[in-house]
Amino acid sequence: MKRAARVLAATTLLTVLAAPAQAEKRTAIFAGGAFWSVEADFDKLPGVLATTPGYIGGSTANPTYFDHAATGHREAVAVLFDDARLPYDELVSYFFHSIDPADADGQFCDRGHSYTTAIYTVGEDEMAAAQKGKAAAEKELKQAIVTGIVAAPQFWPAEEYHQDYYKKNPARYQRSREACGRDRRVQEIWGEKAYKPTTRGR
Repeated sequence: MKRAARVLAATTLLTVLAAPAQAEKRTAIFAGGAFWSVEADFDKLPGVLATTPGYIGGSTANPTYFDHAATGHREAVAVLFDDARLPYDELVSYFFHSIDPADADGQFCDRGHSYTTAIYTVGEDEMAAAQKGKAAAEKELKQAIVTGIVAAPQFWPAEEYHQDYYKKNPARYQRSREACGRDRRVQEIWGEKAYKPTTRGR
């Protein structure tokens, strides 16, 4: 029942927020490897109101943790944010500076399509901003970025035990993150710009 409620909430969220560009509350969807870490990273940002790990982009309805990879879904996180406090282009910039956007085969120790990176956009404004952010990141890195940018299909919230996993299981989560080398690699790629949006003042 909890998962059904989350699916309904996510569907309603995407439907409502896709229309009014002037609305303060909006949604963004990012696939950046293991969704436990993507959720933890976005939850740190002032202006982020809620995060929901889930699955997106595959060929079946109601994917689960055990079958989503086989049906072409990526792990992703839906981010509800206050656009008045945190503009979408800053979210996009932060996302790029929290991943390895040149890795076409996964992220860090997690390999395979389900862990590859993408931005799933809601509406034309997000599509344009995401493309602009990708071009800026390519210019910074001076190399091609493989992160896809596509219009968001149905987003399926993950099972309840994946929601806020890093809060429910902090020690186990931190060991997993460190073993996977996420932060080390992000620092290698971005240096002092790691985990920071770079849109302000540009």
